[in-house]
Amino acid sequence: MTQLEGNREVNSKVGIILPTYCEAENIQRIVAEIEQLPLNTSILVIDDSSPDGTADAARKLQKKYSNILLQVRPQKSGLGSAITDGFRTFLALPHVPDFVVTMDADYSHNPEDLPRLVSSMQDGVDLAIGSRYVEGGKTEGWPMSRKIISRCANAIARGVLGLKLHDCTSGYRCYSTRFLGNTIGFLHSQTYDIQIETVKQAHVQGVKTQEVPILFVNRKQGKSKLNLREIENYVSYICKTVIHS
Repeated sequence: MTQLEGNREVNSKVGIILPTYCEAENIQRIVAEIEQLPLNTSILVIDDSSPDGTADAARKLQKKYSNILLQVRPQKSGLGSAITDGFRTFLALPHVPDFVVTMDADYSHNPEDLPRLVSSMQDGVDLAIGSRYVEGGKTEGWPMSRKIISRCANAIARGVLGLKLHDCTSGYRCYSTRFLGNTIGFLHSQTYDIQIETVKQAHVQGVKTQEVPILFVNRKQGKSKLNLREIENYVSYICKTVIHS
């Protein structure tokens, strides 16, 4: 893993992973909004050497907030590896948080939903998913093609893996570090299929999961990170799962 910048002695109940690539326009505002929430958090920005200065923006935030951690990776290496690196970082801290949240830094995920997501981690819940497809959940600003891709991806995952979740591919999640400690060795995905890999492990291990309705808003700035290669990787992962199950 790359070197960790910031206070390794940070002590929080909730660790938040923000994978970034060219999010300089968003990172300062979203961090400020998270800091105002009634949660004891630490925020880990994992930046893939963004050319727009995202890492420098995070360093400025570290001067204002003592709970900001930063890892700068040498190149764009995929969402899955960023999330896995983030899991390892939080699990290796002297004070391991109780929960780790993954969310986008582009405002697709509303920071205001964080308290509800974290508060759902009760009665032995090890994985809470911010769901677009349970009652009260919605998507906004998606073209029909993206809606179809998302619905089909979830249908395939449910059918192949035998999952009962409505939204298997949402990236807005809260994990218990107990579950992550038992799961980290099984995570190998480099891209968006990390979402399927983690719910598969939750299913295999028989841990308790919860879906929390959210409004997912299409990126307000920049271009979607989802591309043909990500879709191919997802389908490839599902096919390998079928072969090895």
